[in-house]
Amino acid sequence: MEFNRREFVKLGAVAGAAAAVPAWARRAAAEQLIPGLSDPVRQVLFQNRVANALAPEFLFQPDRRGRYKVGLGEGAQYTGLVDRRGRSKKTPIFGYKDINGKKGGSRVSWPGRTFEVRRNNGETEVQWNNDLPNRHPLPVDTNLHWCFSLNGHSSANGVDYSRYSIQRNGVPAITHLHGGHSDFQFDGNPEFFYTPGEQIAGPQWDDVPGGFTNRFRYDNDVPAGSLWYHDHALGITRLNVYAGMAGFYFVRDDDDTGDDQNRLGLPSGPREMALAIQDRMFFENGHLFYPSFPGDPFYADFITGEGAVLPPELFPGGGPTALAEFFGDHMLVNGTLWPKADVDRSCYRLRLLNGCDSRFMVLRFRAVADGVTDPNHPSASAPLPFYVIGSDQGLGTPRETDTLVFEPGSRYDVLFDFSETALAGRRVIMENIGWDAPFGGDFGAGADLDDLFADRRTDRVMAFDVSNGARGEACDVSGLPTYSGVSGNGPTRQVALFEGKDEFGRLQPLLGARVGGEWKALPWHLPTTEKPALGTTETWEVYNFTGDAHPVHLHLVNFEILGRSAITFDSDDGDPGQVVLQHNGATGRAPAVTNVSTGGAVDLGPADGYYETAPKDMVTALPEQVTRIRAHFDKPGRYVWHCHILSHEDHEMMRVLEVE
Repeated sequence: MEFNRREFVKLGAVAGAAAAVPAWARRAAAEQLIPGLSDPVRQVLFQNRVANALAPEFLFQPDRRGRYKVGLGEGAQYTGLVDRRGRSKKTPIFGYKDINGKKGGSRVSWPGRTFEVRRNNGETEVQWNNDLPNRHPLPVDTNLHWCFSLNGHSSANGVDYSRYSIQRNGVPAITHLHGGHSDFQFDGNPEFFYTPGEQIAGPQWDDVPGGFTNRFRYDNDVPAGSLWYHDHALGITRLNVYAGMAGFYFVRDDDDTGDDQNRLGLPSGPREMALAIQDRMFFENGHLFYPSFPGDPFYADFITGEGAVLPPELFPGGGPTALAEFFGDHMLVNGTLWPKADVDRSCYRLRLLNGCDSRFMVLRFRAVADGVTDPNHPSASAPLPFYVIGSDQGLGTPRETDTLVFEPGSRYDVLFDFSETALAGRRVIMENIGWDAPFGGDFGAGADLDDLFADRRTDRVMAFDVSNGARGEACDVSGLPTYSGVSGNGPTRQVALFEGKDEFGRLQPLLGARVGGEWKALPWHLPTTEKPALGTTETWEVYNFTGDAHPVHLHLVNFEILGRSAITFDSDDGDPGQVVLQHNGATGRAPAVTNVSTGGAVDLGPADGYYETAPKDMVTALPEQVTRIRAHFDKPGRYVWHCHILSHEDHEMMRVLEVE
């Protein structure tokens, strides 16, 4: 398409970087266009303490029968945001709350409280009560394929979904346990949504014996690891998650117990920290800001710059419209802006989650003098080494690195050694050398925008202030397991990633497959092409025909990343392209791809910033490459696979995965 993001990501020069940077980064222009936006320069850095999402007081507590009762609701939370006069401001949020009646557990929080369960200790039952209001704090694009504009389902269960609206019927939601090994009706499929009071249920509940229920059962027969839960409602996932609807779900086993008696010798208690990293934009009054109208950040990049034409009868005033991607200028960890943690001189276990909409981060740790907030300060050390010992769904083969590519939706299990003598009394900053732009695989040299925009703050995430006390235990990975991969062999399936345009000319990322020898771009509502047989192990070859990297997620399974190869192909860039049928009967277009050829292997590892020797449910599919994964499909039913850039999955980069 005309907007080739890969090309400007590769530029690196001043002119190229200026073209690549979203409109908000040009501070003066943004302030003139959007009065009242919070300026990240005015926010305090590394003063507010981060909450540990694994602290006992942050955990959900079950009732006497071991069941959980959780409400989806609205509330308000201090994030540390201050206005231009230095006054603290609360942020209205959506989130999750404990409604078991436990003391201190009744408030909505961002992130939601943490589940901590035992592997093979039966199922975990959670009742998810939708108590959301009849309004959304963010602008909803009702021209997308979403809960109340379902294609082919106007009478599926005796209701006409087009009759409903958020104003009349409330905000629909459905919680997905990301990384869960659940029966399909409890997986959080986007068409299993339901409205407040559980009054209206999505059409896929018609196929569930017994019909709708908000009591979900989670099979904990999975490796001990760091799962997470978040909203997954069709077409508004990005908005509900942005408003605060996400949290951790940790599985423990006999080795990784989470206490100081664990057989693996892993840090526990306060030395094991769960940290969810997200980016946001705010109004100065504390309210969340999400761009969707002319003059808003990204609108010129993704709407007018693409030549999109939005009919005023559908988009009054030019919006609200979904935009292809989002990059916030405020960084938060566990709902707190640029926080800090006080740490002892010991080994710490950091359970990291990238909960951003579109942002690939590239993490490093650097030591600076006490009180310094800039990772590029003259006192800053070279990047410090650390161990990555696991990923999305459990422990893997430990690897030492000093750089970690951190894709949206992924989790990494990191050991960092604060015991080193040189760190005593110093500050360690977790920095991000990723760009404020779509990720194409390049970072580091040429990616630092500070020379252009001195007020950039997304290059740092949080700080760890190291005590001057006695030295404790250093990190030791000698007793940790190695990853043996996914056993079994079976058929190979070829799937693809496309970038097209919808009926209005907006960028529309799409999944696809090789069908009858041709590469087809396929939106969500068309018949399912991914139908693994129950009990089989498949190799998936994911061909990326776009200019961006995409974090690909499969529900139900964990998988082994087998490797990558370069590809070449011919593309007509959508002119004339292939016709893509939209949910409303209109048509868009996607590039026609032909003459696909596979080249040499592409080897990526810790030296390149990638850690993939662990059970994964996320994989970064890089541009102009085919990425191979292997998974075993052991439960029948309707699941999904999608890109975990939330703005992408909401605009058709998601497909049904049907295990038969």
